[in-house]
Parts: sequence; structure tokens; C-alpha cells
Amino acid sequence: MTKPEPARKGLLWRTIKAVGWGFFGVRKNSAYQEDIANLTPLHIIAVGLVAVLLVVVGLILLVKLVVLA
Repeated sequence: MTKPEPARKGLLWRTIKAVGWGFFGVRKNSAYQEDIANLTPLHIIAVGLVAVLLVVVGLILLVKLVVLA
């Protein structure tokens, strides 16, 4: 029986950074390998969906602001 792994500090911030770099398509291979070892796919998918939602809402608000001006 294995012990549960203690919560890692900064996991959310590390996931946000990984998703952000993924949006730009720029990532060093060493950092990518480190992310693969430390992050779970569920965290990456969840943060990615929230990021996409924020980008879409931001673009909609920007378009509405430009159209009304």
C-alpha cells in the first residue's frame, strides 16, 4: 500500500503557465518534460477550458466595445 502523495505547492500556477505557453505554442523541451512528469491531464484540460472560455468572453466584450464606440 502506498502513501498518498502530499499536495504540491504551486500546482495550479504551474498548470496555468503550461497552458499559457501551450496557447502560444512555445515551450522548451526540458520544461515540457517536467510538466509531463508533474501535471495530470485532468488539471491541464480543466485549466485549458477555463482559459478558452476567458479568451472567448474577452473577444466578445472587445467586439461589443468596438461596435458601440
